[in-house]
Amino acid sequence: MTHLCGPGDDDATGPCDGPEAVAREIADAVESLTGLWSMAAQEAALRLSLHQLRALRALEAAPDLNLTALAERLDIGLPTASRLCDRLEAAGLLERALHPHNRREVRLALTAQGQHVLDDVATRRSHALAAALTAMEPAELIVLRRGMHAFLAARNAARSRAMGPEHP
Repeated sequence: MTHLCGPGDDDATGPCDGPEAVAREIADAVESLTGLWSMAAQEAALRLSLHQLRALRALEAAPDLNLTALAERLDIGLPTASRLCDRLEAAGLLERALHPHNRREVRLALTAQGQHVLDDVATRRSHALAAALTAMEPAELIVLRRGMHAFLAARNAARSRAMGPEHP
C-alpha cells in the first residue's frame, strides 16, 4: 500500500503534491472501494461474478442490447458473452427476445428479478460506503465531494477533447 501524505507532509513543493503521488493515493482508495464493492455484491441475495454484474449493469444502462453490442461494451468475445448470457438467463436475470423488425437479431433485457438484484447490490454498496464515510469529519466530506466533482469534470473535459468537437 502506498504511503498517504498526511498533515505533516504539507510542503507546498513536497513529493506528496504532484499528480503521480496523488494518482498513487487515489489508486489505493479505489482498491479499497473495489473491495468494499465486491463484499457488498457478495452479500446480496444472489451472488454474481464481476462479469455477470457488469453485464446486468450494461443492460440496465442500455436496454435491448444485442449480444454483439453487449460483448463490445464488456470488451469480451462473442462466445464468452453468449455463455455469460446463458447463465444469467438460467438464473432468471435476463431474457432474450427476437427483435421486432429483424428476426435474425436477438435483444437482451433485464428481467424484474435482474433489476431487483441490481437494486439490492446498489443499496448494499451505498450502505457500506456510507458506513465508511461516517468516520469522516463534515469538512472532509465537503472536500471529498468537491474533489470528486473536479475529477469528473476534468475527466469529462479530457474525454471530450479526445473525441473531437463533433462529440459534445
